[in-house]
Amino acid sequence: MKEGQVRIPSGCAISGIIDKKGNRFNGTDIIKSIALMHERSNGLGGGFAGYGIYPQYKDFFALHIFYDNNQIKARTEEFLNEHFEIESAGNIPTRKVPSIKDKPLIWRYFVLPRIYKVRNLNMDEDEFTARCVIRINKEFTGAYVFSSGKNMGAFKGVGYPEDIGNFYILENYEGYIWTAHGRFPTNTPGWWGGAHPFTMLDWSIVHNGEISSYDANRRFVEMFGYNCSLQTDTEVITYLLDLLVRKHKLPMEKALQVLVAPFWKDIENENPKKAQELKALRTVYSSALINGPFSILIGYEDGLIALNDRIKLRSMVSATKGSKVYFASEESAIRIICPEPENIYHPKGGEPVIVKLEARQ
Repeated sequence: MKEGQVRIPSGCAISGIIDKKGNRFNGTDIIKSIALMHERSNGLGGGFAGYGIYPQYKDFFALHIFYDNNQIKARTEEFLNEHFEIESAGNIPTRKVPSIKDKPLIWRYFVLPRIYKVRNLNMDEDEFTARCVIRINKEFTGAYVFSSGKNMGAFKGVGYPEDIGNFYILENYEGYIWTAHGRFPTNTPGWWGGAHPFTMLDWSIVHNGEISSYDANRRFVEMFGYNCSLQTDTEVITYLLDLLVRKHKLPMEKALQVLVAPFWKDIENENPKKAQELKALRTVYSSALINGPFSILIGYEDGLIALNDRIKLRSMVSATKGSKVYFASEESAIRIICPEPENIYHPKGGEPVIVKLEARQ
C-alpha cells in the first residue's frame, strides 16, 4: 500500500521539547524527533514553533505572514504601517527543498502597536495586536498572519515536517521550547495556512486527532470577536485558550479543566467544595468543552503543556533528562534524541502535564 492512499484515523505526529532552565538549543533535535514519525504524515502539512528565538527583538511582536501575491502584500503592509511601528521587516530566510512547492511569499515583521491607537481604544497591546491579526486573517484575502507572539515564532507549510524544518533552516534558530507537527489531514484540506502550529500571540497549538465539538466551540469563541477561517478544527483550541486565560483571567489549571472537563460521575465523587467549583466551570463554559479523540501540545510564554482527551484515544508519551522534558506521539521519537531518559511517563486521559520554566515558577 502506497503512502497517502489510506486514511489513518490515528495519524498525525506531535513532538515537543522544553528546557526548564531556559537554556536555548537549535532546531536540529526537534526535526530529528518528528522525522522519525514520518509515516504518520502524508506530506500535506508540517510545522514548528520555537520560543526564545528572537532575543534581539524580544519586546516586539513578531508577525509571520503568508501572502498570495505582491498586491495583497502591499495592501496588508499599508494596514500594518497604519497600526504599528515597524522596527524591522523582510523575507523569512528559506532554502530550496525539492519537495516544497508552490510556496507563498513569506514575510516577517517586528512591530509595536502605535501608542495613540492603543490609548484611544482603551486596550492593552496584546488585545490590540490580536484584533489586528484577526482582522487581517478575516478581511485581507490572500494574506494570513500565522504567528504573532513575542520572542517566538511558528514555521509551517505544505510538506513533510522534516522538509519544512530544512526549508526554514531551523538549525539557525535557538530556543528553549520547540514543538513540531506532522499532518495527516482527514477531514480538512492540506494548505499552507492549515498546517500546524496554530497560534495567537504567544500561544501555539499542535494537535493529533479530531475535534468533534468544533462547531459548538467555534460559535462560542466567535461571540467574543474571534474568527475561525482556516478550514481546520485545531484553530479553535488556540482561541479558546486565549479567551479563557488572557481575556477571562482563569488560572491555567482551571482553563484546562474547562477544555477537558471531568465526567459528571467523576465530579460527583469529588469533595463538596471541589465538586461545586467543577460544576460551575462546566455550566458557565459548557460550549468550551473539547470533545473527540486528541492529543495536544500547548506552547506559551511560561512553558509547555501536554493534554489528552478524557479517555486517551490518541497516544502521548513524556520523558525527562536533566533540565529537559520531552513529549511525543511515540516513545521512539523521544529516544532518537534522548537515548537514555531518566523517566518515561504516559499521561492519563484528561490529565494535563504542565512544565513551567523555572524562572516563571
